[in-house]
Amino acid sequence: MTLKGKSAVITGSNSGIGLGVARELARAGADVVLNSFTDLPEDHALAAAIAAEFGVRARYIKADMSNGNACRALVDAAGGCDILVNNAGIQHVSPVESFPAEKWDAVIAINLSSAFHTIAAALPQMRKRGWGRVVNIASAHGLTASPYKSAYVAAKHGIVGLTKTVALETAQEPITCNAICPGYVLTPLVEAQIPDQMKTHSMCREDVIKKVMLERQPSREFATVEQLGGTVVFLCSPAAEQITGTTISVDGGWTAL
Repeated sequence: MTLKGKSAVITGSNSGIGLGVARELARAGADVVLNSFTDLPEDHALAAAIAAEFGVRARYIKADMSNGNACRALVDAAGGCDILVNNAGIQHVSPVESFPAEKWDAVIAINLSSAFHTIAAALPQMRKRGWGRVVNIASAHGLTASPYKSAYVAAKHGIVGLTKTVALETAQEPITCNAICPGYVLTPLVEAQIPDQMKTHSMCREDVIKKVMLERQPSREFATVEQLGGTVVFLCSPAAEQITGTTISVDGGWTAL
């Protein structure tokens, strides 16, 4: 399939899952807008590299995803949004009784409220253009829970609920809204944790990955950013026209437990 002529906005996409999704959308022919809260030469270089590699238009636009007005301005600045991928997110781990209120507010703002604002800005554009795909990157924690991650779990469950609501509101239009729920994904941030875990547990790399990091992931294998990007591309394909308001787990069996 081809997404040539389509424009995609991917939040939180200068590394990790977001960058992987942007690359797969560009590989399929979509023009892409990368985003994060920084505005460094390397951010713009990433966009230029994607443009050169895949022969598409690619830009980087800075936006603070904790600010609702900035979220909406990002979509407007893109100048066209056929595909919206809400990926921006942060994490904080703490027991509920000692969870800092400001951390709660930040996690909810970036992981959940940002998606509300970007979707609200994107839907009028999609309706005007006669086609749209919203893909929210949720988490296995949007379907299940872990201790000490109250804000993250609440936000990701909220993303799943928001996904269903938007899908119902657009059900009779050529617009779909779905959520992808990854388990553990091999991103640069995760990769950087492996050497420390090897020292802490006195284990080799393979044992740390399978026995420590992927203890809850039955496949004992990381999902890849390419696999997540491919899932997004599938949801933009004609085969997925009647898939809306649902979650697709890419979690090696985690939520089957």
